[in-house]
Amino acid sequence: MDNFFLLASQEVFTWHVLLVILIGTIGGIICGAIPGFSIAMGIILVFPFSFSMDPISGLALMNSVVVGGYSGGLVAGIMLGIPGTPSSITTVYDGFPMAKRGEPGRALGIGITSSFLGTVFSIMVLAIAGPLLAKFGLNFGPWEITMLIILALTIIGSLSEGSLVKGMMSGVIGLFLATTGVSTTGEIRFSFGIDALNSGLDLVPVLIGVYAFSQMLENVEETNNKEGRKNEIAVKIPYGVIFKDIWKQKLNLLRSSFLGSLIGAIPGIGGTAANFLSYDQARKFSKQPQSFGKGNPAGIAAAESSNNAVIGGTLVPTLTLGIPGNLTMAILMGVLILHGITPGPRLFSTEPVLIGSIYVSILVSAFIMFVSMILLIKIFAKIALIPPHLLVPVVLLLTGVGSFALNNTIYDVWVLFFFGIVGYLFHKSKVPLGPLVIGMVLGEVLEENLFRALQMDPNITTFFTRPISGVISILAIATIFFSIWQEYSMRKKYNNE
Repeated sequence: MDNFFLLASQEVFTWHVLLVILIGTIGGIICGAIPGFSIAMGIILVFPFSFSMDPISGLALMNSVVVGGYSGGLVAGIMLGIPGTPSSITTVYDGFPMAKRGEPGRALGIGITSSFLGTVFSIMVLAIAGPLLAKFGLNFGPWEITMLIILALTIIGSLSEGSLVKGMMSGVIGLFLATTGVSTTGEIRFSFGIDALNSGLDLVPVLIGVYAFSQMLENVEETNNKEGRKNEIAVKIPYGVIFKDIWKQKLNLLRSSFLGSLIGAIPGIGGTAANFLSYDQARKFSKQPQSFGKGNPAGIAAAESSNNAVIGGTLVPTLTLGIPGNLTMAILMGVLILHGITPGPRLFSTEPVLIGSIYVSILVSAFIMFVSMILLIKIFAKIALIPPHLLVPVVLLLTGVGSFALNNTIYDVWVLFFFGIVGYLFHKSKVPLGPLVIGMVLGEVLEENLFRALQMDPNITTFFTRPISGVISILAIATIFFSIWQEYSMRKKYNNE
């Protein structure tokens, strides 16, 4: 254990990997600080740059963007009253009132420190829970992996914004996209006579198109009437006061970080749910619940520690079972696959140094995030004021360059454009994009294990009679029925009102 951690530290503590982490962390903070520019969009934009890197550097880049992004969202939330990311919504509840009453530095200091502590806690959870879950995952055969992927898609589809039908439909479309090209039996499918499709759809232009490009098209429609924005940024962080605030919130931070890690480990839920649940629990445990929403430090501490703790939680199923917990983890899983590394329970025994490098790089990124945000907070606060009409053209240019750089062909740019329109129409129709992306990432794994299982035993009932796969299938069915019941109850309540 100590040996692999030491080897991983030696790999990470080199000048080029540390430089990558520094750039990724600051880039992530900027992405999180700009309202409407999400963490997922940032990680998709840097995705192409990881191709030319070794696996450790590529993963360090992606992880640092995630760490910086989750923390950067608090800047716009506190200074402008506009959540930089969806997972920082509840940060606004107490952060913005505190800033308006003349304590922006105190609010930012509490948020930055809580983000740092939440990230460190999540890595401890990953280091403990990861090997245990990986050991259990060694019992999984193709039947169990097949049912586990189906369970993940049902959870993500049912919990995504919109109806269960739309969520499941999005996941099925993602699976369909994954079947384009050569099958496991060597046959070419769904190429529609287009030679470029014979090798399948590349993940990068599809991801950039459905998410980043479509989001920019949405932003084009938005006006610039951001009432909460200010032209002057005056921030002075009172370190002594913040230390006392954090010490008073130690139990709140521990509880919120635990909830964030736990929720992050459940595919499809993510930082936003952890944010709300931790904030609600902090209010219930508080001796002054009426002060929440009026500038209570406990609200900021709960919100920021929980959403950063999600990072380690989402990595648990991604690395141990090959099931990405959310969109950013699906992209990170894509980096591993592109480098010929298959996530799963055997990854901990076959690539221990790589796993250790993930722990170390996230910890290093957390320290860089903490220091850089404390020292450069005025600059990051001003970045949050960038108007959309200046931001959108730059991002669109970067998306096109990133797709073209994949294979140096204009075809990938057309793929990006096409799926950008698809993503835009999905937004307008309120069809969630998460299931589509995760379905495409997991489609090949699902097909491979399904065929392996049927080759070993053609009897379809084996999926339900084997103990572990049987339990997983029951959970998948229960998830669907629970979602149907939940939608029915909500509609009934709405009609009664």
